[in-house]
Amino acid sequence: MNFKNDDYELVQDFLSGDQQAFNNLARKHQERIYWQARRMLGDHDDAHEIVQQVLLVMYNKLSTFNFGSSLYTWIFKITYTRSLNLLKKRNLKKLLTFSSPDEIENTGYENVISELETQEKFKKMERLLAKLPVKQREIFIMRNFDDLSYEEISNITGKSVGALKANYYHAFKKIKELMEKNEE
Repeated sequence: MNFKNDDYELVQDFLSGDQQAFNNLARKHQERIYWQARRMLGDHDDAHEIVQQVLLVMYNKLSTFNFGSSLYTWIFKITYTRSLNLLKKRNLKKLLTFSSPDEIENTGYENVISELETQEKFKKMERLLAKLPVKQREIFIMRNFDDLSYEEISNITGKSVGALKANYYHAFKKIKELMEKNEE
């Protein structure tokens, strides 16, 4: 079987009635959807719920996508919007968690120290990000964890590139100040 990786071809095949093409799109993008939602929501179950919602929206609305941007930018915007809606609905205070001790696999004594250090770094970053205003946190996450350009973030959020750069600058400055304060 020839597995197609090109989003355009997969979308066209799906719109022509090939259900397997949608399954391939879902497999290709579901992990990125999950991790974007997970970073925004901080919860595995919530992120999994968002993945299901996004895939359902994709299935029902893929015919409206016009390739004016990359397919993933469109998917990311859906993920972003659904995640924000869930945050508003549940009024979550803690937005980001990365790993919990029970998620880390201890494969041997030599790896335990390294894994604990990694876990501590994630927790430290989680605490720092939680101190940022929501707008700054969102931009910081999208730029640093999702490697999105300001133009892509602008397409997703509907905010101007200038406003995004300002929010990112303030987020970066605040995180730097908080890190320096913690070192004292």
